[in-house]
Order: sequence, then C-alpha cells, then structure tokens
Amino acid sequence: TLDQKPQNLFELCTCRRARQYHLQIKAFEDEESQATSTTHLFTINTIRQRPFFVDTNIHHSVKMKYQIPSTLLAVALSGSSTSAFINPSSFGISQQQRSSSLSMVLEKPKKEKKLSKLEILKTKSDHLTNPLKEQLVTEEISVNKDAMQILKYHGSYMQSNRELKGKKDFQFMLRLKQPAGELPADLYRLLDDLSATMGQGDLRATTRQCFQIHGILKGNLKTVISSIMNIGSSTVGACGDVSRNVMTTPAPFKTAEYKYANEWSKVFAQLFRPMTPAFSEIWLDGEKAASVEYWSKQVEEYDVDANMVKDNGRGIILPDSVEPLYGDRYLPRKFKIGVTVPGDNSIDIYTNDIGCVVVTNDKGELEGFNVMVGGGMGRTHNKESTFARAADHLGFVPKEDMMEVMKSILASQRDHGNRDVRANARMKYLVHTLGIDNFRTLVESYYGKKIQPWKEIE
Repeated sequence: TLDQKPQNLFELCTCRRARQYHLQIKAFEDEESQATSTTHLFTINTIRQRPFFVDTNIHHSVKMKYQIPSTLLAVALSGSSTSAFINPSSFGISQQQRSSSLSMVLEKPKKEKKLSKLEILKTKSDHLTNPLKEQLVTEEISVNKDAMQILKYHGSYMQSNRELKGKKDFQFMLRLKQPAGELPADLYRLLDDLSATMGQGDLRATTRQCFQIHGILKGNLKTVISSIMNIGSSTVGACGDVSRNVMTTPAPFKTAEYKYANEWSKVFAQLFRPMTPAFSEIWLDGEKAASVEYWSKQVEEYDVDANMVKDNGRGIILPDSVEPLYGDRYLPRKFKIGVTVPGDNSIDIYTNDIGCVVVTNDKGELEGFNVMVGGGMGRTHNKESTFARAADHLGFVPKEDMMEVMKSILASQRDHGNRDVRANARMKYLVHTLGIDNFRTLVESYYGKKIQPWKEIE
C-alpha cells in the first residue's frame, strides 16, 4: 500500500505510478451514499503518448472498484484520446465522490518495456562509478564508450583532433560548474595554471557562464579535477543528464532584485547537485575535498540539504539513499535553469527548461518567482520531430514553496520524460505533448497544491 494516496480519480490518472504498474484501486464512499460498488476493467491512455513524432501509445489495464454508475465509467475511460488526462467532471462524478479515500495496491506489469542501452548503462554504473573507475587506470590514452558516457557526469568529454589521420590522438575537455557565472580570483589563477601546464594553453567561456579547459591528457585528469575540487569548486553536473550550470543575469547591478536572482541561482544549483560519492571516490581517493564548494557557503541560510530530501509523500523523493531526487537513472536528458529579474533578458530566459523571474513587493522584498517551463533551442538537422521551443508560463510560486515546486518540475520530467527516443528527451517535448495546462496539473500532482497564476510584472 502506498503512502501517497490520490485524493480523486483525476489525480490517480495523472499519478506517475499509473503508467508504470497495474493498479487495483478500491474507493469507499461516505456512508450516506446509496450507490452500489461494481468492479470495472478499462484502459487509460497514459502521458507517454507522443503523437507528434511516432505512435507510441502505452496502455495499462486498471481495475477499479468505484461507487458510480458503470455506464459513466465506460464512456469516460474507453477509446483513444490525445490527452493523458481525464476530467472527472466530464462523466458526472460529484465533488463528494471525487474526494473519496483511495487505497492502492501495486502489481508489477506482466511485461516491462525494454530499457535503452544508455539507460541500462546508467543503472549499472553504481551511481556513475563504473566502468569509469576501471578505465581511468588502464594504459590506453582513451576510455571505452561506456566510460566515456559516465565521464560526462564528472564534467568531461573525450575528444580527438579530427584533422589528424590514422591513430586517434585522444584528449579530454573539462567543464567547470559555476553557478551565477561567478569565478573567484584564486580559482581563475588555478585554471590559468592548469590550462598552461596540463591543457592546450587557453580557457574557453561557454554560453552558460562557465569555463572549459581543453587538451587534457587522460593521465592528468585526476590531478586537474582534484585540484579544482580542493580549491572549493567543481565539475560535477557540468555535463550529463542532470541539472546543468544555473545561469543568472550578468548585469553588475546591486539592487535587491539582482541580489535575489544571484542567490537563488546558487540555491537551485545546490538543490539539484548529484549526491553520488563517485566523484570523491574516483578523483580524491575517497577523501573529502580540502574546501567545500564556494557557492554552498553563500546559501547556508536556505537549508538546501534539508529541503532537498524533504518528502511530501507524493512521489518526488525516490527510495534511493544515494540519489533521492535523481535515482540510479538520473534524468532523461540535460536540464537547464536560468534566473533573472523583470526587464532583463540577457540570458534568454525562455530557452531554459525552467526559467525563473524574481517578483518583489513595493518594499523590494522577495515575494516569489514567476516560473516558465519547456524552453530549449536544440534540434536535429532534417528531423522534423525535433524543434526549438520557447518556454510557457507555468505560474507564480511563493518563495517559501519555490524549492518544492522546482523539485516537482524535475520529478515530472524524471518520471514522464521520453527515455526511449533521446532526440525527444528534453522537457520541452513533454510540455509540448501535454500542453501547458496538463503539464501544470502534472506538476501540481507532485507539489500537492495549485500553482498560482502568473503575476504581472513591469
């Protein structure tokens, strides 16, 4: 029996578990109800339907005992629909009936869908440890394909000089994690030294406000990464299917709004950081870094770690002691967040998976954030099922609920994003498929509250 109990049939149909398991549901009406209970068997179209690129409708049988006329259930829940969500009012369920207490018993599906090779690799990697750990100590100047995929989560890509013919000259690019784009002076000096002695002598600034070092040899990777970690920085989460570097406006203004944008970009970076010990195990021989990440010191008052593992019982927190938010499969694809203030679109806020706009009151005090979802510029050439997309307005979130809503959005993508077709795995395709109203309902099913309307801003 689940701790999480949907409060109505609509929540049941949007529950992530409804697409993963056969559910047997029993509903118990108030004693005054005279309706007779009948067991019905029907099929629900789940939110994995993606009609815009391929017909991949996934159906799951659900047995329900619900005290409403069987004809209404049959009309409402049979046939194919382009929406994964069912409105209970459309088939005559009263508010009293929708507030029934539901208990759910999980039964594993008879046939589980086969995972892709990359999803299997992530699951078997022991939270991003293998086979990278073994491959780093071989005599080869490269790592194998599986280790190369896992290495991305550690902030590095394996590359080669395409102009050279014959045997490949493998080297590695290393990308830093720099929330809000900040680069302390001592870190810059270190990067400059490392690029000169163990790289190709230059630093490259990225469009997401962080630096990359190129030309690192495999045998020098551990020295470079450990040096960065020990000075209080990191490469963790700079690449891979996790939350990437969190951006904020670079404008050097000292107003309250800009201060909030800067601070909260670091809060979100800390909230969504991978927690696996693989990073310290591989690069620091299991020891703690000499200094904690500099941005974590700046957001201690927000109690981010406690908010990360806070469990509201609605499916956000996974039964994974290592990665309570990501699990052992992490996200379907990379996940980008940006934070700005009204009137400043220097970071192109609508191109992020989540965009947050600071909202203050007349006294300049933070009230919360306007949140947008589903943006992204990437597409695959000559593949019409991929496209650039501007984010939609999700709504306004008070500051005290902001971390929980961010977790709810991430959980929605984690559980319902497309893990079968990687080209369509970004959250923008999930938002596009469902529509913003249904996606908002999905987020609310994790959050447990209604998201307020978008606030007008100047």
